[in-house]
Amino acid sequence: MRTALLEWASWWDEAFETIGYKDAFQVKLLPEGADPLDVRYNVIQWVHRSTRGWSYGSTITDPRSGEILKGHVSLGSQRVRQDYMIAEALLAPYSEGGPNTDAMKEMSLARLRQLSAHEVGHTLGFMHNYVASADGLTSVMDYPHPLITLDEDENISLASAYDSGIADWDKVYVEFGYQDYPEGTDEEIALLDVLERAHESGLRFLSDQDARPESSAHPNTHLWDNGEDAVEELERIIHLREKVLQQFSEANLQDGMPMSELEDILVPAYMLHRYQLVAAVKTIAGYNYNYAMKGGEMLFENLAPDVQSSCLEEVLRTLDPEFLAVPEKILDLIPPKPEGYRRDRENFKSRTGIIFDPMAPVESSADLTISLLLHPERATRLVIQHARDTDQPGLKFILDKLVEQSWKSRPANSYHAEVQRMVNNLVLHHLILLASDMSAEIQARAITWMQIEELRNWLKAGIKESQDTSWL
Repeated sequence: MRTALLEWASWWDEAFETIGYKDAFQVKLLPEGADPLDVRYNVIQWVHRSTRGWSYGSTITDPRSGEILKGHVSLGSQRVRQDYMIAEALLAPYSEGGPNTDAMKEMSLARLRQLSAHEVGHTLGFMHNYVASADGLTSVMDYPHPLITLDEDENISLASAYDSGIADWDKVYVEFGYQDYPEGTDEEIALLDVLERAHESGLRFLSDQDARPESSAHPNTHLWDNGEDAVEELERIIHLREKVLQQFSEANLQDGMPMSELEDILVPAYMLHRYQLVAAVKTIAGYNYNYAMKGGEMLFENLAPDVQSSCLEEVLRTLDPEFLAVPEKILDLIPPKPEGYRRDRENFKSRTGIIFDPMAPVESSADLTISLLLHPERATRLVIQHARDTDQPGLKFILDKLVEQSWKSRPANSYHAEVQRMVNNLVLHHLILLASDMSAEIQARAITWMQIEELRNWLKAGIKESQDTSWL
């Protein structure tokens, strides 16, 4: 682990060499007896912990000039253990032929290398660039999701899980922030030239405000995503998730562990689509834009109607009982936890006591999809975009499709019917929340109330026409 931290933190030296500074950026072991809090030392600190906590790269700056005096990175072992468990969920490495953990260890170390470079980047003064993954991994200052692929034998592979090395936008950061210019150079013009050359080469920069809110609107700026097209990547991840759940078995669990611990490993397998779903939903009522300066080139436009509609179709797949139902062969593998083992915040919430609750994963996943679709800011943007251009999907279109996918669909069997009832309840719950949310525009609330009333009337008519209410 120490070697991994030293290796990738040192790769920033490549960016400094690009602007003419050879061996200017060095990473070494802290001298014996040195205090990590000493302002003379920039430090990468490794913390052994069992609970959640951010990795971070912080700075101490001179309040008079803004000069960075000290950088301090803090990384924790809990992150590596989580990465290792994700790999266990994906690879099922503990087969009868003996454990094969090499790929898992390599993935965990590759993530640690990337994380080291990322947090060191913050100590150099660099912000997140969350559009980098859509531009071909152009910066380590993005949040990367492991790139999961299928090899030629259709087996899950993590061989290319994380990229390696400093990328093109990182070199722009260093040139803009650290280049010294000869006497007589107009520095303002020289710095603008750095940005213009980056723009001409196709590099983009979009940061936290464009990615972190679940209601944010840019279709390519997300956390923990992959791929140039978020919707296409969601389709690919859904296919991979199906493969992961099909192979989920005792082979996902280390020898000597209680079978109940499969419940922990199921979480990253079942929720594999989570972050890519968040990314894809932002295409609905989404906008393409850049940070435009006066006199510069400005981009600000709605996404095409067919792009938004195809996104909705893919997102609604995650509400299908076929997608949501935990395979029954998995349910038969997870007994109650023995003494000394407890559920915690990393597990699905259960309503069945010590017995694994098969509806808990369904509720978590479906609630995520519906809450994203019906976010009040997204609902308001849908109203406005349809008002400006009636070819664009409006809120009513989204709500109709959502109700058709849930209340008006017919499950294949009794297990899927129970899953469907969970989804139906969540749809109604979020419709009521949106209709009464004062942060949503008044027309968005009115359209949602109308949808609730239409659903009520449809249910009343259906009950009158048929005595078979087993699906309700």
